[in-house]
Amino acid sequence: MRNMNARTAITLSYFSTGVLNAVWGATLPSTDLRLDLGAGRLGTVLIALAAGALLAMPVAGWLAERWTGQNLLRVAAPGAALALIGPALASSFPVLIATVVALGMLFGALNVGLSVQAVAVEQQAGRPIMATMHGTWTLGAVAGGAAVALGLSSDVNGRSLMLTGAIVLTLAALAIGRPRTLTALQGEHAGALPTAPWRKAARPGDAQSLSGSARRGSLGKGERPSATVVVALGVMGAAAFITEGAATDWAGVHATRVLNAEPATASLVYTVFFVAMTAVRFAGDALRSRLGAAATTQLAGSVATAGLGLVLLAGIVPSEAQVPLAIAGWALAGVGMAVVWPVVTSALGAANGGGRKLSFVTMISYGGGLLGPALIGYVAAAASLPVALFIPAGMALLVAVMARPVLGQRPKRPQKTHVTLALNLSGGTHEHA
Repeated sequence: MRNMNARTAITLSYFSTGVLNAVWGATLPSTDLRLDLGAGRLGTVLIALAAGALLAMPVAGWLAERWTGQNLLRVAAPGAALALIGPALASSFPVLIATVVALGMLFGALNVGLSVQAVAVEQQAGRPIMATMHGTWTLGAVAGGAAVALGLSSDVNGRSLMLTGAIVLTLAALAIGRPRTLTALQGEHAGALPTAPWRKAARPGDAQSLSGSARRGSLGKGERPSATVVVALGVMGAAAFITEGAATDWAGVHATRVLNAEPATASLVYTVFFVAMTAVRFAGDALRSRLGAAATTQLAGSVATAGLGLVLLAGIVPSEAQVPLAIAGWALAGVGMAVVWPVVTSALGAANGGGRKLSFVTMISYGGGLLGPALIGYVAAAASLPVALFIPAGMALLVAVMARPVLGQRPKRPQKTHVTLALNLSGGTHEHA
């Protein structure tokens, strides 16, 4: 471990964070049944998680500037893993809320630390790696979800699985964070990033629209994106994370409470979603090179919309077809939304959006992803969970509609444009993993 390089360390950090999120999300149906939460109180739990994360993110960014992202990760990664013990041991709804706020705060700090380090490694490499990092995260989520599903099917209760996961992931985080793998990547100041130019040409279709497109409301090559475009990109990112959050927090609950599936089957639904997302993320760069950013994102939104449509249909078809249809639907949703966030960040970087605008887009996106699942819970309590799932379905459709107007058309010929992406965290900007 002492000879671990920067790329290996950040890859393992993304993988373990994916496992951590899976342990939390895949055991949520068990927590729901254990404490008899119901849709309304489960929504409050998710609001508490979101509130903790959003409160911690600005503080974590400040710490990353002065303390380095590496040191932030060394504290936040094992801290977030250890914080799983709180919800696992919670014996009542009020205690659960308190422990989930703490978990959310550490999740938020962990996301900031991951992003600071990933951007540093990406700039040092001189080529985009963010999509691969997110693919590694989903691979961890698949592994974690499969482990939870296996444990539940073997009659291990959700509380024991959370406690075991907390201990194993804490030890793993301490081991990954021990070497000083990224010291050379830090700037003179603790939070500064190196400003090395990309060595590879920008991918076709990534922010390479006609001149003046930023003024028309789409993202143009080499132009500073307008405030309207920045907000639109944030909405597209939020749509991706709302769908991911719906799968993480509600796919299993939908399977148990609406389709009458067993908890082990409900956890399998979560796992299938992330299997599909992982496969497409590792292929996402090649797909974007072939189709361009706009066409890729439009296709992604359309596929995700179709998948969520199948999930909505699952509740009204004959009972023997309900769970298979829902699994197929969530798989398509994962396929569709896998590439949206990597395309959004790459396109903004290629357009010289700068650290502040990238940070703003990230905050909108992750804010939507944190608050969206909670909103689904409140709508489910007021109406029904199938009605509430129209929210992610509508957001997926919005991505398909917005893709070409915001990201622009694919150019006739790829432009050999070298792009410099300079993200200076000393200005208070950061990205979330």
